[in-house]
Amino acid sequence: MKKYLTTIIVFLTSISTINSQHTNFGIKAGYNSATVQVTDGIDYDSKSGLHLGGLAHIHINKHFAVQPELVLSCQGGKDGSDAKLKLNYINIPVLGQYMINDGFRLQTGPQVGFLVAAKQKVGDVEVDIEDVFSSVDFSWAFGAGYIFSSGVGIDARYNLGLSNISDDSDFEAKNRVFQVGLFYQFKTRGRHK
Repeated sequence: MKKYLTTIIVFLTSISTINSQHTNFGIKAGYNSATVQVTDGIDYDSKSGLHLGGLAHIHINKHFAVQPELVLSCQGGKDGSDAKLKLNYINIPVLGQYMINDGFRLQTGPQVGFLVAAKQKVGDVEVDIEDVFSSVDFSWAFGAGYIFSSGVGIDARYNLGLSNISDDSDFEAKNRVFQVGLFYQFKTRGRHK
């Protein structure tokens, strides 16, 4: 847990040192449709969840920006109608964004996730299974968004898991998460986009 806190503190400290003249901070929340792809096994069905966090939209020039985020994300999958795999991560994506003048954005970039909880629920019985999953997950994000002049925006993203999250040597498992949500960028000297 100490390494997670250290990573988060370093992230927040680096964000606070960014030149605020060219940075918009914001908050975000939305819906996840998550699954786990298993090699040599049965893939999980999609499971609904939520994500919630903050962002820093850092302008490089008129058309390019970098957007690091800190997001709590509820992921996992379903195995039939009665069993759920519940994986909660603190994700830190760092997205490169191409911005079109009307508010439209295309975005892609790496994401590191830190597992904070892993539970298997069957019926009414829930068991902690954190020891069978890797504590770190690496993904690549692809997406698009649109921001209105009010600072409110919509965002859609697909996070493709690249690393094996299973500590069991008999199979590999990778996260797959589709996200859609809303965000709000606070005004900074009249700039939103």
